[in-house]
Amino acid sequence: MKKPDQSKKLFIKTWGCQMNVYDSNRMADVLAPLGYECVDSPDGADMIILNTCHIREKATDKVFSEIGRLKKHKKAREAEGGQMLMAVAGCVAQAEGDFILERAPVVDMVFGPQTYHELPEMVAKATGAFGSNRPVHTELAVENKFDSLPEEHVNVGPASFLSVQEGCDKFCTFCVVPYTRGAEFSRPMQAILDEAMRLIDLGTKEITLLGQNVNAWHGDGLDGNPSSLGKLIEEIAKLGVTRIRYTTSHPRDVDDDLIAAHRDIDSLMPYLHLPVQSGSDKILKAMNRKHTADEYKAVMDRFRDARPDISFSGDFIVGFPGESEEDFQATMDMVNYIEYGSGYSFKYSPRPGTPAANMGGLVREEVKGERLQRLQDLITEKQLKFNKKTEGLVLPVLFERIGGREGQIQGRTPYNQSVNAYGNERLIGEIVDVRITEGFMSSVAGEIETVEIIAQNA
Repeated sequence: MKKPDQSKKLFIKTWGCQMNVYDSNRMADVLAPLGYECVDSPDGADMIILNTCHIREKATDKVFSEIGRLKKHKKAREAEGGQMLMAVAGCVAQAEGDFILERAPVVDMVFGPQTYHELPEMVAKATGAFGSNRPVHTELAVENKFDSLPEEHVNVGPASFLSVQEGCDKFCTFCVVPYTRGAEFSRPMQAILDEAMRLIDLGTKEITLLGQNVNAWHGDGLDGNPSSLGKLIEEIAKLGVTRIRYTTSHPRDVDDDLIAAHRDIDSLMPYLHLPVQSGSDKILKAMNRKHTADEYKAVMDRFRDARPDISFSGDFIVGFPGESEEDFQATMDMVNYIEYGSGYSFKYSPRPGTPAANMGGLVREEVKGERLQRLQDLITEKQLKFNKKTEGLVLPVLFERIGGREGQIQGRTPYNQSVNAYGNERLIGEIVDVRITEGFMSSVAGEIETVEIIAQNA
């Protein structure tokens, strides 16, 4: 990729899920031929992109607050006779595009998650190349995006994300994803394998396959017929990548191929994030989750039978409309049954435009808060139990960054545990055997095995 003579500074702030992180990286790829290089601060930036998430409460207010905070950087740049473009991207942009431009004159362009491949055209319009313009692009033609993205990747590390599926057709009553990301779309297998190979060639040792509902992937296989996520993982493993992960999944889309992949493919990590949201059948029905608590447990039992050492993670919503104490206790029972190694829990907050936003039977905030604390205490107990269980084990750790203390480096075990160990920075990007010495609530400590260090030097 030929670089322009003069580089420009690009600052991207990302909220939300791993898909947004992937999107931000791909925005950088799209803008690189125009001379934009990513920086860690908005100071002196030629362009700022706020890549937003619409899942959490008051998401739009947070975006406007950030716009207000960053406005001074744009004014300072203009005072110097320069120009700074400010863009709002992602799911808030998709849902609130025209409103953002109306309320925030400092914003130059707004675009949704399926249109960032059109950034060069939008930049040209916003900079006045085609006359004064403040473009709003919020179409949902996801096929066009992937067909138009560049092959080059400018932000590649030892662990990389690869988007294989977008959108969701499940329409859970609390969720905005079907409205901001659109219907389910699966990329063809060959396109995914080509991108995976490029990442491997650039030094990636771990690839995480991404999708709003990743195990609903049903793209065309190598034979031209619809395939499955399990088969896709099998083909990626043949490329020689050391580690494979995927997120986020739905219980209804777990099939035999995926179970078999966890049983048979060594490079598929023994970790699964499978949201359940509630342990109560009444609440699951109100959420339109399309499965019961027992069906979810049966799916998890199948994974554990296939890979006995697998670690589970889940998502939970507390205080959904109509949730009684009995319903909440069913969620606690679910956590006790599954024995999650980690988990994410939140108080229910209504998202505008979703069916749940109009439901009765609202749970008082103080009740939601008290229940959330009890649930988080239980999940923390399970996390600590799992981390303690790995004490004494020697696990392969992919080191990804410098640790929080001097001389420390940080990585992850196959079970997705965060590991801190004292070691040379040259080991960042390498997979090294580490003996786990102590398990904590949200991480583990370890000692690098001497024999592995020697092997790395060989």
